[in-house]
Amino acid sequence: MSALRVAVAAPNRHAAEAGTQAVEDGGNAVDAALTAILVALVSEPGTSSLGGGAFVTVAPAGEPAVTVDGTVAMPGRGLPREAFGRGLHRIEMPYGGGTVTEVGHGSVATPGALAAFELAHRDHARLPWKEVVAPAAHRSRIGFPLSASASRYLSVAREAIFDRDPDIHAALRAPDGSPLGPGDTVRLPDLGDFLDLVAAEGAAALSAGDVAAALAADMAANGGLVTAADLAAYRPVVRPALMLRLSDWELATNPPPAVGGPVLAAMLLLLEESCRAGGVDVAELVAVQRAVLSHRVRDLETAPDREAAVTAMLTAIADAGPAWNRSPSTVHVSAVDSAGTACAVTASAGYGSGVVAPGTGVWLNNCLGEHELNRAGIHALPPGERLVSNMSPTVGRRADGAVLAVGSPGADRIATAVLQTLLPLVCGEVSLQAAVDAPRVHVACDNAGEPVRVEYEADLARPAGVAGDLPWREHPARSMFFGGVGAAMLDGDRLLAAADPRREGAVAVSATAPSG
Repeated sequence: MSALRVAVAAPNRHAAEAGTQAVEDGGNAVDAALTAILVALVSEPGTSSLGGGAFVTVAPAGEPAVTVDGTVAMPGRGLPREAFGRGLHRIEMPYGGGTVTEVGHGSVATPGALAAFELAHRDHARLPWKEVVAPAAHRSRIGFPLSASASRYLSVAREAIFDRDPDIHAALRAPDGSPLGPGDTVRLPDLGDFLDLVAAEGAAALSAGDVAAALAADMAANGGLVTAADLAAYRPVVRPALMLRLSDWELATNPPPAVGGPVLAAMLLLLEESCRAGGVDVAELVAVQRAVLSHRVRDLETAPDREAAVTAMLTAIADAGPAWNRSPSTVHVSAVDSAGTACAVTASAGYGSGVVAPGTGVWLNNCLGEHELNRAGIHALPPGERLVSNMSPTVGRRADGAVLAVGSPGADRIATAVLQTLLPLVCGEVSLQAAVDAPRVHVACDNAGEPVRVEYEADLARPAGVAGDLPWREHPARSMFFGGVGAAMLDGDRLLAAADPRREGAVAVSATAPSG
């Protein structure tokens, strides 16, 4: 039996406890994170699913950090141009103060989460793959209580998105037809059967064979773009993590072509000087967000060479310093073990398409319908190109050997949520939970990159005169609009974990090293 201990932060108790059990069964932090994320993707319906994309950032003890890129890709291989632009249904929801998105078969991008998990497992985990998948299959069958955060999202999205499919409609309602509420039991037996297939065949269970053929046929019949060729051609990509030094920490985050990690890195670099000098105030936080998030929309998201654009941005920041800035539906799991391996996994299916892969129970993403991920236009990318992503799973090592894994869901608020968690940890003397709990602020930009308002939580100490030309929109304290950070840390011989109350997250920490 493993002599490792582990700390896990996850969206719910079932996921967190499944992660620690994986280590008790002989696994490491990667086994813990992958087991927990699979359980989370099953047990947070509406806010997550297996039918989207994911990134896995891993820092094995003593080895360079890498990110496994399993984000969604533009489908449509072999289809004529007139096939594009179909199968989309525009909806408006009151979520987060108002959200407009596209759902339906035409909103589904080629999923990559399972392929990324399988590759990360192959390269960095200890347990057999089937043991990593089994807890999610089991949880699908026996059921799970609908979480308060999932219930809140479903209260605004159920009719607009998820009632479109009869299987989803049935799963989210009681026998009398009434909507399930917080604490009610949800069971997804078809998904459990499909996960048994995943345990036996790996990610190929979704990308090849009868399931792939049925999915492609359903797409063709309903205006979707995902073809059998798209599913067969998809491959996860291993990339060196984007590295930066901040104070006595070396941080590793999601590299380009994703933009979440680079945006996080840019904001951290711009705030480092103030951080060292005694702390970052709200005024500077807003100013830096305003500069970097505008740059993200204008210069990164539509750049023909995103890697070159990121390099140019970070080089300019290094040269100019602080002066540079004067020119729901994602889940996250963090795990660290007592050997010093850290793993951060963020997965997203967008707002949900309301479409199920036939016979699998897998609810598919609507990433082609998310306007913030398609700045060049809906269905504008060439088939096979990966969509832009805000996900920024991050790991770090401190000079004294401390290890950290951190990340968040939250669409375009992901980078700012992780930023406002990292800053007090890296530059202050606060506890892990206090850093996660602290009130947040976010500068929202339009599709042209122009700042349009400042979003903030009611318990934020808002100073007078900050961003006076922008309206400020107040959200309740600890609103799920601002993400759901999960953080895990090894500090000396102490294992720590913190979950965000904004999404009723949960933690599990090994009490003692198992014997035997």
